[in-house]
Amino acid sequence: MADDNFIREVNEEYRQDQAKALFDKYGFLAIGLAIVVILAAIGWRGYDYWQSKQAAVSGDAFAAALTLADQGKTDEAIKALDDLEKNGHGAYPVLARMRAATALADKGDRKGAVAGFDAVAGDKSVPQSIRDIANLRAAYLLVDEGSYSDVAKHAEVLTDETNPLRFSAREALGLAAWKDGKPADALKLFDEISGDAAAPADARQRANLMTGLIRGSGDAK
Repeated sequence: MADDNFIREVNEEYRQDQAKALFDKYGFLAIGLAIVVILAAIGWRGYDYWQSKQAAVSGDAFAAALTLADQGKTDEAIKALDDLEKNGHGAYPVLARMRAATALADKGDRKGAVAGFDAVAGDKSVPQSIRDIANLRAAYLLVDEGSYSDVAKHAEVLTDETNPLRFSAREALGLAAWKDGKPADALKLFDEISGDAAAPADARQRANLMTGLIRGSGDAK
C-alpha cells in the first residue's frame, strides 16, 4: 500500500512538472488565443446588437413611410422611402425600393413605377423571390400601359411549373393578349389556369369569368 502511495505521488509530481513545462513553453500563447476568442465573441455580439438596433430603426422608418402613403402624402412617402433605400439596414432598403415603385404607380407615374420594378428585378444582389415579384408587378402595370410583348418580357419567365407566381403571370399574359386583340391566345392561358387544380381558388374564379367573357363575345377562334 505504501508503495502504491509513493508511486501515485511520483506520478502526480511528474504530471505537475509536465504541465509546468508546457505552460512555460505555450502558456502565454494559450492565454493570448483565449483572449482573442473572447474579444471576437464580444465583438460579434456587439455587431449583432448594432445590426439589430439599426434594423429596428429602419423598420420604424419604413412603417412611417407607409403611413405617409396611406395618408395620401405620396411625395413625402417616396422621399422617405428613397432615404431608407440609401441609409436603411437589413431587408428594408429592398422593401423601400419596391414600395417606392408602388407609390409612383399610385401617383400615376406608371412609367417610373415600371422602371423602379425593373431595377429591382435586374439587381442580382436581391433575392430571386423578390426579383420575381418585381417582374410580376411590372407586368401587371404594362397590361394597361404596354403591349403584349412588353408584358411577356416580364411575365413569361415566371410561368415555369415550379414558380409559385406562375398563375398570376399567366393571368397577366391572358389579360394582355385579350387587350392586344388575341382572344384565342388569351382563352388558352385562362383555360390553363381554370383547369389546374393547383391554382388558387380566386385565380381559377377570375379565369372562369374571363373564359366565359371571351367565349360569350364570339371573338375566340
